[in-house]
Amino acid sequence: MTQKPETIAHQVESAKAESRELPPLEKWNPELSGNIDIVIARDGQWLFEGRPIHRDALVKMFSNILRREDDGEYYLVTPVEKWRITVEDTPLLAHSLHAIGEGNDQVLVVTTNTGETIEIGATHPLRVGTYDGSDEPRPVVQVRHGLEARLVTAAYYDLAELVTEDSPEGETGLGVWSNGNFYKIAANG
Repeated sequence: MTQKPETIAHQVESAKAESRELPPLEKWNPELSGNIDIVIARDGQWLFEGRPIHRDALVKMFSNILRREDDGEYYLVTPVEKWRITVEDTPLLAHSLHAIGEGNDQVLVVTTNTGETIEIGATHPLRVGTYDGSDEPRPVVQVRHGLEARLVTAAYYDLAELVTEDSPEGETGLGVWSNGNFYKIAANG
């Protein structure tokens, strides 16, 4: 979905200002404290001991101290504690996708279920794979600290409307442009 550039630009600037408030997880390396019964379901719902966490502020706070480590596991991390949690698919969902500009010059912006606004580009690349054993598409954007946000169906349809055929590296394929990068969705063949 294409939105007025000034509206998206304001959202992106707000997101950049907010990102300065994120804790420095890369500096925190406490020993494992154990497992905590928090599950992030495939639909994005956060559960504690099987019950939904209804406070959005609590979910947002937890998402700010969440990272995925090299072992593939997800952890809530503070300077002195590290708790392993369960994530069924991705910890974040991208509920909307908007384009600023057009063609090779466009910038794609997603907004997550925790209110973050992220520009797809070199720092936050887009990857469209499939679920294991299925042809079901799994479009994700890299967020930070190993976390990804999966585009929900509506955002994926918005992405599909922007797909173009191009061959920036000599191999023709279908994809989208954002921040000067071409993200392949599929190869022609």
